[in-house]
Formats: sequence, C-alpha cells, structure tokens
Amino acid sequence: MTARSPRFGNLVVVAFLLAQACDGVLTYVGVSTYGVHIEGNPLLGWLMTAMGQGLALATAKVAAGAFGIALHLVAVHRVVAALAALYVIVAILPWVTILFAN
Repeated sequence: MTARSPRFGNLVVVAFLLAQACDGVLTYVGVSTYGVHIEGNPLLGWLMTAMGQGLALATAKVAAGAFGIALHLVAVHRVVAALAALYVIVAILPWVTILFAN
C-alpha cells in the first residue's frame, strides 16, 4: 500500500477517527475518576471546567475528527497517519497506563 492509494487513505482516516474516539472515552473515564486536574491539555481542562466534561470532550473530538476528515479529503494521508500514531502514543497509551496499570 502506498501513500497515494485510496485504500491507505481510507485506512488511516478510520484509524485517526478511532484514535479520537478512544481518546475521548479514556479521557472521560480518567477525568470522571480522578478529576479534571489530571487532564494534561490545559485548553481541554479549561473547556471541561467551563462547559462540563462531556460537552467539552464531545466538542473537541468532533472538531478534531472534522479536521482529520478535511485532511483526508485533500489527500494528505501521511499527515493523518502521523496524527493517528501521535494520538496513540501521547494520549491513548498514557490513559491506558493510568487507568489500567494499577
């Protein structure tokens, strides 16, 4: 699969959207369990304080998903793939460690 194949593009945008969904669920569980102060993103922490956890996370994840889809539509699939990998490394794995390693 090359970076120009439609299959690669479709695969990475789905991976990106799944990463966003997983991060949203894990973040919600994490902040519900430990409090908003555990959120590492200060902007998201502020939004959660201002809007409530669920609405802030839904807004952030819908926005991120929309940007990921926009990148997919302009065929910058390597960027979408890199962003999906980045989310797994800096968002999903830390939450999994915090929530399930105890």
